[in-house]
Amino acid sequence: MTSKKPYSYVVLRYVHDIITGEFVNVGVLLVSPNDRRIFSKTRKTIGRIKKVFPDLDKMSFVTTMKSFDTGVRKVQKLAATEGLFADQKNAGSYASQILPFDDSSLRWTAASGGLTSDIEKTFDRLYERHVGRYDIASPARKSDEDVWRPVRDMLAEREIPLRLESKIVNGDSDSIEFTRAWKNGSWHVYEPLTLDLTDADGIKDKARRWRGHLSAVADGASEQVHLNFLLGKPDSLSLRDAYASAIEILKGSPFKPKIYEESDLIELVNEIEDEFREHQQSLGVDRASTP
Repeated sequence: MTSKKPYSYVVLRYVHDIITGEFVNVGVLLVSPNDRRIFSKTRKTIGRIKKVFPDLDKMSFVTTMKSFDTGVRKVQKLAATEGLFADQKNAGSYASQILPFDDSSLRWTAASGGLTSDIEKTFDRLYERHVGRYDIASPARKSDEDVWRPVRDMLAEREIPLRLESKIVNGDSDSIEFTRAWKNGSWHVYEPLTLDLTDADGIKDKARRWRGHLSAVADGASEQVHLNFLLGKPDSLSLRDAYASAIEILKGSPFKPKIYEESDLIELVNEIEDEFREHQQSLGVDRASTP
């Protein structure tokens, strides 16, 4: 039977108007005394907060959250020492070391706690309950499949019977599955990625998530992969700067991905066709006999 361990946690709130008390939850801090660990996660984007409080000073809020994260890291380092948890203080005690209980716009709730057999799952559940569940995902105006469809149609028109398959790339600590891949000596994979979202934060966050996932997989990956991103551009002119930033984020990803925009469709299909025809010739397959 798995033994359960005690934990305590506090929720971080952004109080926009101290008089009315209007607030939005922006983070969770959890203490696991048995493991001598402190877990913390805060909101990294302000899209939802801005919708609730349109007059929010974005720069001031972001600066405040960065300072908060710095304070969390200092306390997390102390958590590795034995003395920090010797007296079994709760999360509220350590939260006050990061951010005093005062009249500022960031405030802690009272500490709560319980017992758990899986502290990490409990932390994820608490963050989702108090912070993440209220996030509104940035809906895509067109899907990833919409971005890929013109490539698929052009390949069909040129009678290129390229059979794409799923390929899982494994790293030391993570793996990633590409659903459009084929092998020509090494693996060629194609990943359509719509960035036709409703806000700048959503566009850049999607690129950051891909870069982070690729970084986790790149460590220890034993197979050579030629990664090609096909990007869907946002229709709104006001989001083009965020789109340009997302391209730069993706360019810096592991596996040295090649970036194609929708205006590059013909170039992408030409390269796929050339590689496929050369592969067929290397196998001694006559083009006329290709099904």
